[in-house]
Amino acid sequence: MMETPGIEQLFDFQRWPSDAGVPPLLLLALYAPLGLALLLLRLVIGAHVFLVSCTLPDCLLRRLFVRFMCSVLGMHVKRSHRWPPDRSVRLYTCNHVTPFDHNMISLLTSCSTPMLEGSTGFMCWARGFLELDAVSGKAHLMAALQQYCCSDGLPPLLLFPEEETTNGRAGLLRFSSWAFSVSDCVQPVALRVKRPFLPLSVAESSWVTELLWTLFIPFTVYQVRWLPPMTRDTGDSPQEFADKVQELLAAELGMAPTRVTRADKAEYLKRKRHPTVLATNSSVSLASHQPAHPVGLQVPSSGLQGGHMSKMAQQVKEVLPSFPLAVITQDLGRASL
Repeated sequence: MMETPGIEQLFDFQRWPSDAGVPPLLLLALYAPLGLALLLLRLVIGAHVFLVSCTLPDCLLRRLFVRFMCSVLGMHVKRSHRWPPDRSVRLYTCNHVTPFDHNMISLLTSCSTPMLEGSTGFMCWARGFLELDAVSGKAHLMAALQQYCCSDGLPPLLLFPEEETTNGRAGLLRFSSWAFSVSDCVQPVALRVKRPFLPLSVAESSWVTELLWTLFIPFTVYQVRWLPPMTRDTGDSPQEFADKVQELLAAELGMAPTRVTRADKAEYLKRKRHPTVLATNSSVSLASHQPAHPVGLQVPSSGLQGGHMSKMAQQVKEVLPSFPLAVITQDLGRASL
């Protein structure tokens, strides 16, 4: 059974890996002048490609043209012919690795990805997102997407139920249930992304920064594979269906399905931004930052034995990797008194 990775293994937090060693950094330094030249040239070419693509309707000819020009820009997309996109399916679900996943997949088949948050108007359209009418809350969003799926003549939806990008190496974030409330039949899409030198994406980095690094790097390869459609079983909740699709995609990609969510990532990043708070945890109770009894752990009123306390402390450590194990053990001991 594959070991479940910790939250720190799911993301890259810096552009230059601390354990990269001298040879990779030396190669990157030697490549830098060529990379800067490529960046400037690709910015000019990319602007012209964008203008030309705006004048063409969404058709096979346009996708072939943009796909070829994206290769010139260093973004190559390849499709596995193991299973073709099912034209009768109205919803594709895919793991999320870079801010440009939807652009690359749409070069292989016509599909639309809604803008869930961020800029609207021209910027939303320019980035290739589908702009929905003003919606507030997940209930209104699901209703709008369900209405879209029921409309004739529109391309299928492409959703990323992880809701956040990962490094694409260790595991998948837990799939959000709302994406699987839109349709009872989905076709999973497995995405692998590879590039030399640098991480595919860095936590808290903007899409503009990621675009510039993508144009700087020699190439980035997107490998897309459609899997057989899946239908929700009678009696399954949307979350149970989401978990099944997550497990299937994780097995296809050779990664582990995790229970880490987008909210967990946000909390982890907030704690990393305030290291002084973590440094003083030895004098501040863990209970001041988290509930006294973490979800899923029941502390017996009669106290904790050493072995049981160590096991529980390790479970809390997996949820809160930033806290020292000694502090967690100490606070669990206080809670049992």
